[in-house]
Amino acid sequence: MRVVLDINVLISALIRGGKPRRLLGILSGREHVLVVSESIIAELSRVSADEKIKRYMDDGDIAVFLGTILSVAAFVKPKSAVKIFGNPDDDILAAANEGNADLIVTGDKHILELGDFERTKIVTVAKALSMLERK
Repeated sequence: MRVVLDINVLISALIRGGKPRRLLGILSGREHVLVVSESIIAELSRVSADEKIKRYMDDGDIAVFLGTILSVAAFVKPKSAVKIFGNPDDDILAAANEGNADLIVTGDKHILELGDFERTKIVTVAKALSMLERK
């Protein structure tokens, strides 16, 4: 499966571990593909530089995390913008569309309420783990 992780899921994997980190571990293997775009990486970098995040991780840990993402992910460059939310969440939808993603994984209720976007199903971390661990 091809999967886009929302920024909140990536940050949770960085600072908390648990299910989001387990999901990222699954996507780091060869069976599934983590799809990202330049705007997703830029937003992840911006958010992870926030002092609230740095209470949990130092710059070295954040750099290793970003390096891991960059080394395993498939990059896409969306050809057209998506304008549904009017914020960086639109970049998640655009990356999923351009990257032919099967899943968008998020904890944001307003994104989850969409149910799907184009051909991409939108699910929680728990649901994604259930789906990917079965395959």
